[in-house]
Amino acid sequence: MTEPALAHATEYGRMYSRSLSEPPTVPSITTVISQGSTSLDGWHSYMAASAVVKDPKLTAALGSPSQLRSVVKEASSASERYRDAAAQRGTRVHFYCEQVALRALDRPHELERAREELAARGEHQFADRFDEWWKLYDVQPIAPEITVWNAELGYAGTLDLVARIGGRLCLIDYKTKNTDRDGQVKQLDDKVVMQLVAGMKAQESLVDAGAGTWEPWAYGQDPLLLGVAVGQTEVRPMRANPEVLPQHWFKFCALRRVWQTSIDAVAAGRALLPVPPPPGGAHEAPAAQASAPQAAPTADPQTSVPAGAPQA
Repeated sequence: MTEPALAHATEYGRMYSRSLSEPPTVPSITTVISQGSTSLDGWHSYMAASAVVKDPKLTAALGSPSQLRSVVKEASSASERYRDAAAQRGTRVHFYCEQVALRALDRPHELERAREELAARGEHQFADRFDEWWKLYDVQPIAPEITVWNAELGYAGTLDLVARIGGRLCLIDYKTKNTDRDGQVKQLDDKVVMQLVAGMKAQESLVDAGAGTWEPWAYGQDPLLLGVAVGQTEVRPMRANPEVLPQHWFKFCALRRVWQTSIDAVAAGRALLPVPPPPGGAHEAPAAQASAPQAAPTADPQTSVPAGAPQA
């Protein structure tokens, strides 16, 4: 996937600007959605443990504390390495998908280079399956990698493809997915619905990034919202349920407010302040008790009855 010209990595996440000469002012759609991310602690732990078990240096390291520390240190970053590798693969697959659309539109493209980059890493099956899906569904592209803006709520993003399939206008988001043990691509996350409905609710689309020219969004009227899982064994398109779109839009709006209030909280100043000791030094110790409580009756070891108790 080509990097959107107006997208910038900032301390507040990925943000968009109105032109190449202006600073970023609104968060990306994916940055807004990330405000609702759940904890991945379990996944990070699993990846680290798995990396230790699979490390070929583990057997030799068991007798050496220094070597064992090296194995553990390398394993601790296993999830980050996996995440980065998956992101890079996703970028290559998205780039190929974009080039297919550009070729179909008779626009300049780099389809051969995109396929070669996949093949060089043993990922050509993603391209093969995508080509099959493209032909089977008779995809008629309109606008690949189109950047959109919503000024009312304050966000922007880039849609993978606007196309017609079976006569229906479609907004499409590609997700590169692994294959499960049954040979099927893994399920899409429901968050893709938020991503698609936010694109549908855009108000403008980019015409010229250099000039900062935008036009009214022309493809938001009752489109079909498709999340397309692209895998090595198959491509599986999934339609967003139109009955749930309002709720996912409301959730996106709430997460946009979370993003803003998080920034406002930081800008307000320090959240925690040091507390000095009270003036005058330490307080006097509390006075001793006037009298100690009387001891409880002791038990007679021979009778297990309290001493002095009346006998039966």
